[in-house]
Amino acid sequence: MARLFLLVALVALLPVELVNAGDPFHIRGRVYCDTCRCGFETSATTYIQGARVRIECKDRNSLNLKYSVDGETDSTGTYNIHVDGDHQDQICYVKLISSPLADCKTADPGRARSQVILTRSNGAVSNLHFANALGFLKNRPLAFCPELLKKYLPQNEIKFI
Repeated sequence: MARLFLLVALVALLPVELVNAGDPFHIRGRVYCDTCRCGFETSATTYIQGARVRIECKDRNSLNLKYSVDGETDSTGTYNIHVDGDHQDQICYVKLISSPLADCKTADPGRARSQVILTRSNGAVSNLHFANALGFLKNRPLAFCPELLKKYLPQNEIKFI
């Protein structure tokens, strides 16, 4: 009985795997300027057109680079990158490369990269995968940021730059 169930499940799932096997992944994410230098998105956050990002996949054991593809953000600060192939045994990240804004060029160390899963062997069926937002830090926080941060953080945690 267990063998019959396994055979039926294999036959039922095989067409889904074959249909998606050659399709590229579509990775979508956004790049922002952290105008308050607080490490997260706020209502004062602006999204960057023309920011450059790169997806890199490295061998899980040797950490040698196996795949790389670049992308650029549109007018909404969104990038859409097509990734060919399945990268099951690789560690893949999307990372910041550059910002076109002269006063917002420093990558936020905590938001400079985001891991993306690029395999079909994890049960996900969709070709569209989302990456966490990536951020650059504004050279100087905007004047109203201390007041804005009071809305986001408890009073005892506000130690403004």
